[in-house]
Amino acid sequence: MENAVHHFHSFEAAADHLLSHLGNEIRLATPLGLGKPNQLLNTLYSRIKELPEKRLHIYTALSLDPPSGASDLEQRFLQPFVERHFGLDYPRFLYLQDIKKNQLPENVRVHEFYFQAGQALKSSLSQQDYVSLNYTHVAAYIFSQKIDVILQMVAKKTDAQGNIRYSLSCNPDLTLDVADLYKKSGRALHIIAVVHPGLPFVGEDAEVSENFFSAVIEDPSIYKKLFALPRTPVDATDFMIGFLASHLLEDDGTLQIGIGSLSDALVYSARLRHQQNTTFLQLSEQILSHRRPATELELFKSPFQVGLYGTSEMVMDGFMHLRRAGILKREVQEPLSKKKRYLHGAFFLGSEELYQWLRELSDEDYAGLNMTRVSIVNDLYDYNELALRRQRRKARFFNTCMNVTLLGGAASDTLENGSVVSGVGGQYNFVAMAHELEGALSVLMLRSTRWHKGQRRSNIVWGHDQLTIPRHLRDVVITEYGIAFLRGKTDEDVIRELLNITDSEFQEDLKQQAQKAGKLHKDYQIPEWARHNTPAALAQQCKSAGFDRHFPAFPFGSDFTMHEERLVLALSHLNEERNISLWRLLPLFRQGWRRSKMFRDSLERMRLLRPKSPQEWLYRALVSGALHRTERRLTSSFSEEQH
Repeated sequence: MENAVHHFHSFEAAADHLLSHLGNEIRLATPLGLGKPNQLLNTLYSRIKELPEKRLHIYTALSLDPPSGASDLEQRFLQPFVERHFGLDYPRFLYLQDIKKNQLPENVRVHEFYFQAGQALKSSLSQQDYVSLNYTHVAAYIFSQKIDVILQMVAKKTDAQGNIRYSLSCNPDLTLDVADLYKKSGRALHIIAVVHPGLPFVGEDAEVSENFFSAVIEDPSIYKKLFALPRTPVDATDFMIGFLASHLLEDDGTLQIGIGSLSDALVYSARLRHQQNTTFLQLSEQILSHRRPATELELFKSPFQVGLYGTSEMVMDGFMHLRRAGILKREVQEPLSKKKRYLHGAFFLGSEELYQWLRELSDEDYAGLNMTRVSIVNDLYDYNELALRRQRRKARFFNTCMNVTLLGGAASDTLENGSVVSGVGGQYNFVAMAHELEGALSVLMLRSTRWHKGQRRSNIVWGHDQLTIPRHLRDVVITEYGIAFLRGKTDEDVIRELLNITDSEFQEDLKQQAQKAGKLHKDYQIPEWARHNTPAALAQQCKSAGFDRHFPAFPFGSDFTMHEERLVLALSHLNEERNISLWRLLPLFRQGWRRSKMFRDSLERMRLLRPKSPQEWLYRALVSGALHRTERRLTSSFSEEQH
């Protein structure tokens, strides 16, 4: 490839050019998440599949794929929604479809360091080629693999003076760091830009000149819709965890959060604290009366005066909501640019509402957001350490995990058998950073239990073979039953703290395991106030507090129709009952058989209004029963029927 920037107006022409210049061993990197140019990747992949003399190595993470549904009922619900939300002809990644079918050609390998949650559990190819990396180590890894080319989707605009400008937009995270490593080494790296007309243009560190690229592709056939995450419901247990977590946010502080229902619950609770403080205080008084948070932790309940500053590898909808609510408003000054920022992020991914908000940012909202390299956001050491430490005062780093051991270690990405659910990402970086910063806390949030193969299991366990966070970095853990403070405590005190927020069905067995291991005194007894950690007791506490009236199932709006919202909740309930026991479906079947006429529109949406087979008659009754149960639950997020 020559030094001049090449311009192409079709993916096929760009693929011709790449294939003629990259040789037979092609090592290609493409951003995680939204920044992948699907159609160019698909074009190259399809061509190389037919060229056995060439080998393709793809290095990436988070290959996004619209949901398809694991069962007939899920598919009935999802197909119309996916077609409407993502479009009829969304360009799914061809390499991902072949991986799922175990049909990846021998001349192609795909190495990912982060999966869409659960996506790769059934793929031996993905599990074998997974690379476990901290996010901040990925750039060095990419460099070590001698990548030839980066393919990236970018934003483009023409300013008032007629100048054409480019932005790495959603993914400056690794591209900037990798480009610097190659420049320093003198090795060649070709960065190929694919312009997407709908991608938000963000400036500052994400803005690059045209000669940053080897080629720019503007194909009019590019798929116009961005991959937008559907806004999903938040249930009562998640709301309780988020509500408790919101008490740890200190005004004039710093915030990092991830994605998912627990983060949504935290953001919504923070907004309630700020905008409806009287209500928040009333709820807090009644809910905390049943819990005894560690005396070492200060709980905060007042509205935000100075506000919070955000620094998060992922910018998601929550930051938009906090900015709109007047919470995300504390500004920090960058030492080199001297500009003030309320948010630093490394990549963004979220709903279409988030993308629209980013497109429409103006004035101080636009200038105060800096999408930048991950080495700045996720670390303290590659930029200006003293400045970063000053910026990140009173930091709270919130992350989710799957299991916590009684000694304080956490498993967040991998099952006990080694199967990877998602990936480490930046979680370890932020947990470790919390121990480096004065006044900072690392907060791990998780539900106390889960259902697995018909059995209720504790997510607080004695041990786990695949820890993401080692126990020497233990800090704060939150379940729906309370907040445990673990930092600097003895192993015995850590065990006591965690038993206090464990579901009572499992407390005694876990206590005995700790005693058998010699980590807990033989005569220790769990305090009386912590022995009633049951869903029924939690339901009653929240009902008495009026908790349910303030926490809607779709706290930030919905991408579903009214009937689809009810169906989402109903199908979730149906799935819970099925996972517990098939016998639990009988009451739903009986209720639904009598009440099917009440839900004609919803049944029509599921193509079950006029059943044509015994299976469809069964589905009709079960869905109707679940809808009836959901209607009752809509008036009370917590009910005695919770498992």
